[in-house]
Amino acid sequence: MKPITDIQLQEVIRNFSYQGTLTAAVPYGSGHINDTFLLTFSIADMGNLSVILQRINSEIFCNPEELMENIDSVISFLREKIKKSGGNPLRETLTIIPSREGHSYYQDSYGSYWRSYIFITDASSYDHITCLEDFYESAVAFGHFQHMLSDYPAETLHETIRGFHDTHSRLEALKKAIDADTFRRVQYVQKEIQFVLDHAEYANILGNLQKSGKLPLRVTHNDTKLNNIMIDHKTRKGICVIDLDTVMPGLSVNDFGDSIRFGASTAAEDETDLSRVNCSMESFEAYVKGFLEGCEGSLTETETEHLPTGAKVMTYECGIRFLTDYLEGDHYFKIHRPDHNLDRCRTQFKLVKDMEDKSDIMHEIVQKYR
Repeated sequence: MKPITDIQLQEVIRNFSYQGTLTAAVPYGSGHINDTFLLTFSIADMGNLSVILQRINSEIFCNPEELMENIDSVISFLREKIKKSGGNPLRETLTIIPSREGHSYYQDSYGSYWRSYIFITDASSYDHITCLEDFYESAVAFGHFQHMLSDYPAETLHETIRGFHDTHSRLEALKKAIDADTFRRVQYVQKEIQFVLDHAEYANILGNLQKSGKLPLRVTHNDTKLNNIMIDHKTRKGICVIDLDTVMPGLSVNDFGDSIRFGASTAAEDETDLSRVNCSMESFEAYVKGFLEGCEGSLTETETEHLPTGAKVMTYECGIRFLTDYLEGDHYFKIHRPDHNLDRCRTQFKLVKDMEDKSDIMHEIVQKYR
């Protein structure tokens, strides 16, 4: 996307329903997709109010209007649930600030789409897991998110990124990249390709269960990392799930699995020493415990049974995506060194192998908390 000019930013700020006098506007957060600003307004005797202003990346999200329709609908649904349970919707879900025309977004004169939320104070999100308790709290929060939306008609949501967790399609895309071999890299990844082919059952197992009606379609977040949970500074509890851009119909086991892929690994996603890459059973247990507590019995027996499968499938799928990008010249994921995507791919496949070796333990842990 093109850089944002001061004139463009001023236009956008004028067209949202803000109150008070703007005193600060600064870039905010560590996200790589959308452009985010923290705005501060002085409101007479009320003091300062902070809000988030974001430009939606329309290169990734091709239909921002449908995206915001999803978010607005889900937030409204959550708000009513939170009110009925005696909670505080201003802290426990996002609050959209409408444009001056009353929409959940504003399209500026340059064609860019923007949205704004009230900033949740006295809470933070964290990019890295520094203690097991925070990982557990994120699990409770994502499980509670699943529970509150368990009776939402998932099929009515738009698919903001088509085929996002369609593992079968990801495998087919890899096969096309192998056949094309545009950058002459296939010769260097024969071992990785063979791993993918040897584990091809992972490409269809969850999709087949969903098609046969054994896994229900759910409202899923699809980016269940720690930094998408706001953790209260005083209580250290996860209070709000944020970054709802990829909220769409999906499988609960995928949301669970992606959290494990990211949070239970003992090494960085691009670790080159594969001996350091393992799935921590201590972290896995903490997340299972928190997630099932948060779900409060809203998952079916089949969903619960396949939580470990979700972890393996999501990790396998991510490895396929890294490998595909490597073969296609590293055009999707940002790289910082040669073979960066290949390193990422190898960590994912090592993690899958370790999960397979620990499969019995993983299922025992799930049985312990179901």
